[in-house]
Amino acid sequence: MEIDRLHRAITDLVELIERLRGPGGCPWDAEQTDLSIRVYLLEEAYEVLEAIEKSSPPDVCLESGDLLFQILFLAQLAAERKEFDFIDVVEKVTKKMIHRHPHVFGNAKAKNAEDVAMNWAKIKREEKRVSGDTASILKNVPMNLPALSRAHRLSERASKVNFDWPDASGVLDKVNEEFMELESAIAKKDNKAFAEEMGDLLFGLVNLSRHWGLNAENILRDANQKFTERFEKMEKTLKISGIELEEATPEMMNQAWEKIKDR
Repeated sequence: MEIDRLHRAITDLVELIERLRGPGGCPWDAEQTDLSIRVYLLEEAYEVLEAIEKSSPPDVCLESGDLLFQILFLAQLAAERKEFDFIDVVEKVTKKMIHRHPHVFGNAKAKNAEDVAMNWAKIKREEKRVSGDTASILKNVPMNLPALSRAHRLSERASKVNFDWPDASGVLDKVNEEFMELESAIAKKDNKAFAEEMGDLLFGLVNLSRHWGLNAENILRDANQKFTERFEKMEKTLKISGIELEEATPEMMNQAWEKIKDR
């Protein structure tokens, strides 16, 4: 690693943000607050995710920089209020990661990723005990996570204290049970019951995905992308046949869709 280059690069970016916020800087940047930049922080995180999914290293590099800028900007706002600065951010996360990786920086043993995850959960529980934090173990799962991601994290966190099915077959039985309850709500035309049972079914499917070592958020993102690509191909197929999408019948669209699937 080029330490001098790293030091200069980070220092340059910190100083750039200080100038943007300072006298004679940018009026727009000077007006921003923690609350106002929330949306940009979130947008940049999703743009990094999209770049990763596109397997585009140049885009990952670019979007990671944009996300880092938002982190440094947030630290600058705190520094101006004399709460903390970017150095504090880096020092604290470094100390935390060293503490949570005793198999690397200490004498603990971890044979595989599962052992690491179990040790991590134990360390976090001990940190809560020492700090006197008596909140539920689910309390720190962010409310603003996408619903599927949050469901995954909630069930994952509960599994760390063995509140879980022993294997995927039990989860599948639960999913089938929830599906039958959903069918019952539909038969009764009960809108409230439908919403509740659909929620239970979705949560069950998230658990099933987790037991298969997958994340339902990623699965659905991939399914969304597959649908988008097939739909766009269907549009092109119809257009080549001289049919505009708005003029196509459901039968025409379905026929084109099936041809695309067969390919």
